[in-house]
Amino acid sequence: MLGYRIELIPDDNDTFLVACPQLPMVATFGETKEEARAHAVDAIETVLASMIDDGEDIPAPDSADGEIIALPLLTALKLNLYWALRSSGITRAELSRRLGWNRESVDRLFRLDHRSRLEQIEAAFSALGRAVEIEVHQAA
Repeated sequence: MLGYRIELIPDDNDTFLVACPQLPMVATFGETKEEARAHAVDAIETVLASMIDDGEDIPAPDSADGEIIALPLLTALKLNLYWALRSSGITRAELSRRLGWNRESVDRLFRLDHRSRLEQIEAAFSALGRAVEIEVHQAA
């Protein structure tokens, strides 16, 4: 599970504000804690998408205590692919050449709102010298 720590802060109008210490740009709220948590996923994905579009460094989730908001699996894969690309020192254009794909197909792999196929993501990891492994755990 890949997720970011959030803080739910009671507001004076009976709502809950959401803060994400590692991603200070995250700002959302909810009428209830459950609604605030649901909005937190959308807010975190929006911030991550913006950071990817801008080519910014994205911090890995920290291991500090607190409430963790799990990201959807496809978002987690795309975020890991982004980190792998940046750590490899190659460009998306070079990744496109390695895969033999057009540039738009590669760019879609990094769009969090695009439903990329798992085979495509796995191929991109392979082109970067990485392999994807999954583990399934008993739910808490």
